[in-house]
Amino acid sequence: MTAHSRHPLTDVIVKRETEITNQWLEAQARSSKRMSAAEQQESGRKSREFMRALKAACQTGDIENITASGWGEVRDILVDFSATRARGGYTPSETASFIFSLKQPLFATIREETGDDSVGFGEAIWQATSLIDKLGLFTVEAFQKTREDVISRQQQELLELSTPVVRLWENILALPLIGTLDSARTQVVMQNLLDAIVETRSDFAIIDITGVPVVDTLVAQHLLKTVAAARLMGADCFISGIRPQIAQTIIHLGVDLAGVTTKATLADAFAVALRRSGLTIINEAKGHGAK
Repeated sequence: MTAHSRHPLTDVIVKRETEITNQWLEAQARSSKRMSAAEQQESGRKSREFMRALKAACQTGDIENITASGWGEVRDILVDFSATRARGGYTPSETASFIFSLKQPLFATIREETGDDSVGFGEAIWQATSLIDKLGLFTVEAFQKTREDVISRQQQELLELSTPVVRLWENILALPLIGTLDSARTQVVMQNLLDAIVETRSDFAIIDITGVPVVDTLVAQHLLKTVAAARLMGADCFISGIRPQIAQTIIHLGVDLAGVTTKATLADAFAVALRRSGLTIINEAKGHGAK
């Protein structure tokens, strides 16, 4: 490498790519104690792929700007690697060490290549430090984005699982709610209920709030919106699970539920829906009908 090279780091990577990669793999093997044999093999493949892409990117002449088009393959590799680590349960530090562990073999090789050229050594070290830091930060950001996407998807799945629509009878649905009812969950509740009404062509829907710990003005408004949406779809909607404390709270808040059929229990609401459907419950043990 010449002392007057504009990018001494590029010269080192191009000339000693294989040696740097091998030393890097050894460093990863020492620091990555939790990886299985299969994961180590995959990490080795990804490391070699990364080094080839890094060399090609450096040869474009723009090693200061990793957002340039010439660094596209490097970024893609890091995004894919970070996503795999995020889904595998690794921490941000463990993921970032993939890039930062490259510093030691790269610095050692730079020292060997520059020899007594202190100016070239300083330039190459500075370029290497700046580049590795940028790539490390990019890797962590990609990791965080993937993990946030995973968490968001899991939250959405939990919302959907926590709002099951149960078919009680041919034309009667029930939606038992458990936990806090916020705006995001209300949207899921409403969508699930409306979809079920259309799918089953039900005439009655019961929203049971026995498992909702607190009913405030916002929760009451969410319930009213859901009832109104169900009515627009042609279904009569009841609210069950009105405990004494909730009844007092609703009165205190001044929420108008006059137009909504409310019952203390899901069983009571179901009985009302059956009667309005023209059906009668027969108690065979006692031999008479219960209305």
